[in-house]
Amino acid sequence: MKNVLIISTSIRNNSNSEILAHETERGAKDAGHNVEFVTLKDKDIKFCKGCLACQKLGKCVINDDANEITSKMKDADVIVWATPIYYYEMSGQMKTLIDRANSLYATGHKFSQVYLITTSADSSKGVAQCVINGLNGWLACFDGVKLCGWLEAGGIDNPNDILQNNKLMEQAYKMGKEI
Repeated sequence: MKNVLIISTSIRNNSNSEILAHETERGAKDAGHNVEFVTLKDKDIKFCKGCLACQKLGKCVINDDANEITSKMKDADVIVWATPIYYYEMSGQMKTLIDRANSLYATGHKFSQVYLITTSADSSKGVAQCVINGLNGWLACFDGVKLCGWLEAGGIDNPNDILQNNKLMEQAYKMGKEI
């Protein structure tokens, strides 16, 4: 049994990436894992100041919601990121939280597996590659951590569109089940 942390980075209600994240959550729970779901909607997460105090203190000096989420990341065995793709990149909320997770380099972490869910209006294959590259750049800073899988959902634009795509919903569930 693994401790799985799913982080939904969309701030839009009925977002397609969050719907897929909940399907992944359902699959992981059905597989017997402990799953915690965190959404960045309504979270107060400020930009990293680049002061590197977190490397000495083990947590960020900015007192906002990022410290609590980063603490959850530290204790997870698996992290699943879910993000809409804006202008061929991860959401700003996801990037800001990644930057704020700098304290994990100093305090250590349990996670070794990371998964990614992306949604985009563009249906071209490979739209998620920029997000994958950015996420892999973060993961390269940790020994023994790798991107184990991702789900790329293209051609998904309006809220709740994903509910019409049974294949992608099944893939999200299966990804969670196989964590």
